[in-house]
Amino acid sequence: MSGLIWLDDTDPFPDPAAALPEGLVAAGGRLSIERLTEAYARGIFPWFNDGDPILWWSPDPRMVLACADLKISHSLAKKRRQVARTEQYADARVKVTTDIAFASVIAGCAGRRQTQDGTWISPAIQAAYTAWHRAGVAHSIETWVDGELAGGLYGVCMGRFFFGESMFARVSDASKLALTYLVDFLSIRGITHIDCQQQTAHLASMGARPVGRSDFLALLKRTVHGESPPWQPGQILAGGRLAPLA
Repeated sequence: MSGLIWLDDTDPFPDPAAALPEGLVAAGGRLSIERLTEAYARGIFPWFNDGDPILWWSPDPRMVLACADLKISHSLAKKRRQVARTEQYADARVKVTTDIAFASVIAGCAGRRQTQDGTWISPAIQAAYTAWHRAGVAHSIETWVDGELAGGLYGVCMGRFFFGESMFARVSDASKLALTYLVDFLSIRGITHIDCQQQTAHLASMGARPVGRSDFLALLKRTVHGESPPWQPGQILAGGRLAPLA
């Protein structure tokens, strides 16, 4: 990797504008909370295969979902209405929650990737983001069907910005339902954008769009610093309100 910058634990991250053409910024260092916080504030995230050195990325363009641009298909909208009719009851078949099963969600995301060519959600990544979750920065959204975890997603909230990491589904549309509830939850708390990192047809179908690096970093500068809104475990209701678990 000619021109690649190697970091030790104290080196500052390079300017993302100096990334290699594919978006690779640097390699090495640790996945400590301090390093992750520094990286995310600069629009940089780790992505590497298990057993390889830590690689730090800032792709250009960056896939971003503006909450106001969320697209919900007719079938998913129908499912949301069905869920909303009964979700407040203790015996509801489908519920969406947050921060109830972070470890299970990140493990589910890792398991999904193992059906492909390896997984970037390695044990080291799982340990690092679980520590970040315990610190109140990384969060999960869970979709439950008949009391079983059917799908969900996890990500990172810094300031007034949410960085989506990965999602999985064991039941059709479970991860999509979680995403729509996350958008509701974020929107009423003043968070307007979700970083989706990589371009995919799935995310594009739900309204995510590519954003140039300079525009993405400008958006971060306006939103990522400062206090995040309160985020406690509980059940997310349609519209984004958080309720205690029944």
